[in-house]
Amino acid sequence: MDLKEIQNLIKFVAKSGASEVKLEMDDVKITIKTGEAKGETTTVVQQIPMAGIPQAAAPVAPVAPSAATPPAETSAASDDNAKYITIKSPIIGTFYRKPSPDKPVFVEVGDTISEGSVLCVIEAMKLFNEIESEVSGKIVKVLVDDSSPVEFDQPLFLVDPS
Repeated sequence: MDLKEIQNLIKFVAKSGASEVKLEMDDVKITIKTGEAKGETTTVVQQIPMAGIPQAAAPVAPVAPSAATPPAETSAASDDNAKYITIKSPIIGTFYRKPSPDKPVFVEVGDTISEGSVLCVIEAMKLFNEIESEVSGKIVKVLVDDSSPVEFDQPLFLVDPS
């Protein structure tokens, strides 16, 4: 089971409202517990060694829901942003606007992008993943600060497709 499948499973369990899910496969045990009162999800992944030697479960950092805006701001913001396409993070990691510290940023507000344009990189487990645009348009807003941690499915950019 790869990281993307685990992330999708976490997202599904969080949305389903289940309080705990256990999954056992040939060499992996996964336990996902949701804390309804806290609004967080805790995942424990344990890989069963081939030799049968006991191994401690490695807890994965809690997945907290993205910060919610106050209700009054939400309706006004959603009306303004309804015409824009939101580009979201496909993975958990650290968001970088530049390929390296001495290089310019990939995109600025006002830049016109096309499908396949590199928008940023997200570092996950020492791997730098280029995030490409799936739409064409104009960058309206960058929603994340450089060098900030991002969650799976967290909004990164607003794009005006017109």
